[in-house]
This record gives sequence, structure tokens and C-alpha cells, in this order.
Amino acid sequence: MITIYGIKNCDTMKKAMVWLDANGIAYEFIDYKKAGVAQQHLPDWNQRAGWKVLLNTRGLMWKKLSEEERADVDEAKALTLMTQYPALIKRPVLDTGSQLLIGFDPERYNAELK
Repeated sequence: MITIYGIKNCDTMKKAMVWLDANGIAYEFIDYKKAGVAQQHLPDWNQRAGWKVLLNTRGLMWKKLSEEERADVDEAKALTLMTQYPALIKRPVLDTGSQLLIGFDPERYNAELK
């Protein structure tokens, strides 16, 4: 079973779920802001995808951080920030069990999930 993690009202999440539904791919959705799963899953996601892929530096939450918080980001600081502010995790995080797909790319979904 595929698990897709993200934030329900995110436009990118909606696109990913529409794609999964249209392609008949069953999934479980977990809102990582509400469920508080970031701390539990981040070590695994970091090992499988890397913190640089996971950290969303283009979103509104990143822009809301102070200059000090955004400065000199390394792995430890990124993981701390993503745990503290789950909206900093790029969406969606799709876990097939064997693969971890970060962000929504219809071509990649088509290649990896069909």
C-alpha cells in the first residue's frame, strides 16, 4: 500500500492525489502537520532521499523563518527545522515501501508507479 504524506490543503498534494485517483492507484493519505509524524519519519526519509531534497526552501514557511534560522543550514539544522515546522517538508512525500518519491512530477509518477 502506498502512503502519501503532506498537508491536505496544499495544491501540489491535490494534484498528486488526483493523479493517483485517475490512475487507479490506492493510497493512504497522512497529513503530517496534524498527525505529527515528521519526527518519527524524518530519519528514514533523510536516509532514503536526503535532507536537501526534503527541505522546501521555496515555500511560504521558509520565507517566514528568521534570517538566523535560514542561515548556515546543514543536515542537523534542516532536520530540526523540518521537525519543528513540518510545512518545510517538500510535498508530497510518497512512500511505496521500496521507493520514496518527493514532490509531484507526473512523468516520474508514471514511470515509477505504473
